[in-house]
Amino acid sequence: MANIDESRPFIPVGIAVLTVSDTRSLDEDRSGSTLAQRIEEAGHRLASRDIVTDDIEAIREKVTAWSNDPAIDVIITTGGTGFTGRDVTPEALEPMFDKKMDGFSAIFHRISYEKIGTSTIQSRATGGLLNATFVFVLPGSPGACRDAWDQILATQLDYRHMPCNFVEIMPRLDEHLKRSGGKYA
Repeated sequence: MANIDESRPFIPVGIAVLTVSDTRSLDEDRSGSTLAQRIEEAGHRLASRDIVTDDIEAIREKVTAWSNDPAIDVIITTGGTGFTGRDVTPEALEPMFDKKMDGFSAIFHRISYEKIGTSTIQSRATGGLLNATFVFVLPGSPGACRDAWDQILATQLDYRHMPCNFVEIMPRLDEHLKRSGGKYA
């Protein structure tokens, strides 16, 4: 079973949080605040935080810019994963992924099912890699953000987590880009 190897050092990573909403401001953004608080409490760096409207181009522009920023290793979005006409975050980001992370969605839905039952099918949470940056697309509820952070991301973004974690593979994410000065070159 997985555990924390206390003999390994904790390595903080830079994490950006993007809320996708037509109706919220930073002051009213409970989901983004939940993530920001957990990120900082875990010892990571909140590299950036912003809100964009439910607009494919606005989402892509912000996430692309962050994925090209060497200070940002992980991007977490919250909002826009449902089925209404304005819910476009997966449509905005999945086509841009260099690699899709099907396991993230599967584990997220397993955890969510334990809390909200079959209502979990109303979320299109997803994850992937973009420009050697991990991107996680979460629902816009604080509960979903807590579940994703507490039960998936907190351990996978902890270098001490064994048998494996995202932090230890970060230096190898852009191996194909090293000749052109990739992110971790």
